[in-house]
Amino acid sequence: MDILSGLGLATSSGLNAYIPLLVLGLLDRFTPVVDLGPGFEWLTNPWILGILAVLLVVEIVADKVPAVDSINDAIQTVVRPTSGGIVFGSASSAQIAGLGAETATVTDPEAFVSSGTWAPVVTGIVIALVVHVSKSLTRPVANTASAGTAAPVLSSVEDVASTGLAFLAIFVPVLVLVALLAVVIGFVVLTVRARRKRRERRRAEALASGKPLVLFEGAEREGYR
Repeated sequence: MDILSGLGLATSSGLNAYIPLLVLGLLDRFTPVVDLGPGFEWLTNPWILGILAVLLVVEIVADKVPAVDSINDAIQTVVRPTSGGIVFGSASSAQIAGLGAETATVTDPEAFVSSGTWAPVVTGIVIALVVHVSKSLTRPVANTASAGTAAPVLSSVEDVASTGLAFLAIFVPVLVLVALLAVVIGFVVLTVRARRKRRERRRAEALASGKPLVLFEGAEREGYR
């Protein structure tokens, strides 16, 4: 269960760095569901929670503006993997009581750090980075195909998915794999549709401009000179 919880939280970080951090910090501070322990208690600090909330608002707004979202993704290349490492590591040392789930493989975070067992942190970084890169590569394609109109829609879907994954990872970790499968399928479907629309748009532009299409046997039809 601790692996599934960490996997869900790290994936959530890859979509939005601040949502899983806020979820863990708020649940630890205001509920008995999560106990992060002394190694990660800084997440419950009111100042930290306030800063994370402000950064989340900035992220939500910036990620919905075409072109600005790409700049934001470039900045988040460092932030999201860092968040993924933190939440995966915290999941490995926390006591999570939601619906009977418990992730107590490491009961002493300080001993965990001093022992050099960095596998959970590194795993979280890698997972969040893979999700972030996939998101960063998909967004420009979708923006181009939709003339920028897809940015706010995709960003909203990603925020909802990040929030849902964070709560599933804490309360129902067994459903994390199902949610991850849905995220992967969503990325694939979105990429295929976006590329198809971009091809159709370029073909329409070529036809409108009177430029001849160059057809390749067994290849894409929108190529033109």
